[in-house]
Amino acid sequence: MSDLPICGTCGTQYATPQTECQICEDERQYVPQSGQTWTSLAKMRASGDYSARIEHPGEGLIEIGTEPRFGIGQRALLVQAASGNLLWDCVTYLDDEIVAAVEAAGGITGIAISHPHYYGTMVEWAKAFNVPIHLHEKDKEWIGRTDDAIELWSGESKQLADDLTLINLGVHFPGSTVLHWRDGAAGQGALLTGDIVQVIPDRKFVGFMYSYPNLIPERPSIVKHAAEILEPYRFDKLHGAWWNSSINADAHGIVQRSAKRYLEHARD
Repeated sequence: MSDLPICGTCGTQYATPQTECQICEDERQYVPQSGQTWTSLAKMRASGDYSARIEHPGEGLIEIGTEPRFGIGQRALLVQAASGNLLWDCVTYLDDEIVAAVEAAGGITGIAISHPHYYGTMVEWAKAFNVPIHLHEKDKEWIGRTDDAIELWSGESKQLADDLTLINLGVHFPGSTVLHWRDGAAGQGALLTGDIVQVIPDRKFVGFMYSYPNLIPERPSIVKHAAEILEPYRFDKLHGAWWNSSINADAHGIVQRSAKRYLEHARD
């Protein structure tokens, strides 16, 4: 299936040829001024232009991405939890080097994705490792390629294992999800957020947006509710969607203070 169409702007794979990418047509994303372009995994592999980027930052995390940057440019995280490895978020490019690296790390038991901008070639990944994909049902309309591997969940949280919990915050997308890793950060707890809770240059705070490229702020009621949902969870570190996008201490306090600051500014 590696010849299936992939949007060149957001990296989403579709089951059939498309004239428009529904994700890029949405107000949270965009179609470039130069117009919509399409590729496929087969073309990407054959071009020789792309290669795997795999980093080992430690503390049970392996970063997986693409050189050069493709689509939105996020990287995935392989979480080496005691309950079994989980792939958090997804990237478009997948080749034998990536598969071998994941297998060498112990494989994965499943895939969980924060929101539709990072769906990428998730079905290709699920088939490569014969694992399920956990997506929140509120975002099912954005699935470009359906498959039996996709398992939709509902509600505020889903316990994947004793040490791994998916949490629906509703920021950015209704089904937006973050991952709480109870034993991450050397037992102090870690939160993996994609850009649902965005790591920003000032590491004393985080950001919340409805659209990042189009600079549309999230509704204050959504941010307030998200902070309330996260308040009971313990986490010292937070890992965002990008390379070198981590908060390495006091992440829980930073999220709560950031929500408070956001609400104060949104009131004016």
